[in-house]
Amino acid sequence: MKKLTRLLLPAAIAATLAACGAQEAPAKDTSVSAQQQNIRAHLEFLASDDLKGRQTGSDGHEIASKYIVSEFKQLGLEPAGEDGTYYQRIPFRTSMLKADSAKMVYSANGEELEFEFGKEFITGPSHHAERSEVTAPLVFVGYGMEAPEFGLNDYDGLDVEGKIVVMLTGRPENLPSEEGAHLANIKDDIARDKGAVGIITLHTPVREEVRKFETSVYYTKTPRMTWMGPNGLPQGQEQQLMGSAYLDDEPAQKLFANAPTALDAIFEQISEDPNFSPKGFELDGSVMLTKESTHEQTTSPNVAAVLPGTDPQLKDEYVVYTAHSDHIGVVKDMSSDDVINNGAMDNASGVSVMLETARMFVESGIDNKRSIMFLSVTAEEKGLLGADYFANNPTVPLNSIVANVNLDMPVLLYDFADVIAFGASHSTLGDTVTKAAQQYDTEQSPDPMPEQAIFTRSDHYTLVKKGIPAVFLMTGFTSRTEGEDGGEVWGKFFAEHYHRPSDDLKVHDVNYEAGARFTNINFEIGKEIANADQRPQWLEDSYFGKQFQE
Repeated sequence: MKKLTRLLLPAAIAATLAACGAQEAPAKDTSVSAQQQNIRAHLEFLASDDLKGRQTGSDGHEIASKYIVSEFKQLGLEPAGEDGTYYQRIPFRTSMLKADSAKMVYSANGEELEFEFGKEFITGPSHHAERSEVTAPLVFVGYGMEAPEFGLNDYDGLDVEGKIVVMLTGRPENLPSEEGAHLANIKDDIARDKGAVGIITLHTPVREEVRKFETSVYYTKTPRMTWMGPNGLPQGQEQQLMGSAYLDDEPAQKLFANAPTALDAIFEQISEDPNFSPKGFELDGSVMLTKESTHEQTTSPNVAAVLPGTDPQLKDEYVVYTAHSDHIGVVKDMSSDDVINNGAMDNASGVSVMLETARMFVESGIDNKRSIMFLSVTAEEKGLLGADYFANNPTVPLNSIVANVNLDMPVLLYDFADVIAFGASHSTLGDTVTKAAQQYDTEQSPDPMPEQAIFTRSDHYTLVKKGIPAVFLMTGFTSRTEGEDGGEVWGKFFAEHYHRPSDDLKVHDVNYEAGARFTNINFEIGKEIANADQRPQWLEDSYFGKQFQE
């Protein structure tokens, strides 16, 4: 899953950043400090060509996992995986759509209309069945969202039990970015809960301006992955949608031929008012959706270790650090002869910081009250799957996890002067990050790209949905070095190296001094959480706190 869909002008962003808080920083712990050579050693191994880009399920990722386990063992950390090991081995299913098998037929008034796959509609493989088929009547449900707190109830007055829901892609623009992204993520879940048996999502002219329909067609040839629950079902779900399709805007008009409101009129209203949310209604006719899928099985591990706490009451609570160890493997880049996507900054850097943080906790000799878990997760690039598996099958009681600090893509290429903690505005962890950063003459800056909704797009999000406060720590866009524009360096990385073979130490000039400072801040954050009298709290006005805390 890509974390960014488009780039902003980093220099302009950097100019608008404002530091958060001006609290007096407590004295930092001088008993231990991050070592640049350790970060370098981890990074050079994890991002080496020998690991072939650490694709989920590959030998390269298995080697990376064994390396992480070896480091945990050397530190004397206790295993926190399954069956007394450091591993939480996850069964995965990889699914592919069988060529020429997908069909979509619309029936109304005694006539049938078949849409052309790849030209008018697309679909993905089914994780649930090798052959799936459903025929059902249609109900238009607007954007398919339900959020009374934002005045959205697209299913109001509609009966979709046993029917195929037809919904617009996207969401109204007036929704807050992070909340809106979350609500868009759960559209399928809402439809399932309402009893729908299928979903037809409509491409819109607004979406076409951002991502052309033909671009989506390309991805129908790529495999998709899911985790298999202990009950042997994809993501452990008993209830499944039996069919889905993504329909281009022009052929979609035919479903609305006799509708109370024409689709063109709905598109025009949205164009005039991007905040407009159309009301739903029943549509004439029915649609048959059918396809065939092939399935392959594989496994890949999360790796987990714990430094036990010492307080009799608090040692059974956990601060969890996460960093994903997978990347996208061997993928041909048309602009390069190199085929290995080394993933140095994404996310060998995050794992390296986590490993060095673990060493600091062990060697500091601090008697931390709470236990500290270090969790390397797999399959982030496949859709946060390793973290999601852990969140649904935790190796410690879920309610014992007090906070998550996620490390994903710290861009250690410049002398950063600030850090960004996505999610800081939702819980008391924001103050914790500020205090930790100030100990190293570093400010915490607000999210510089809120429209990207990064808080919902990395591994911590899976734990947030279980009610656990979390922050995703990243290097900020300002630099302490005169003449260096951190935002420009950051932007260049995403424009030229993100998810490409050039995310490689042969290309990058890593600033290991900055990497050590980032690790020191990361350590102080965890130490503060581990030893505070109270666990972190959601802020009263946080949407995510209201939605998910028990």
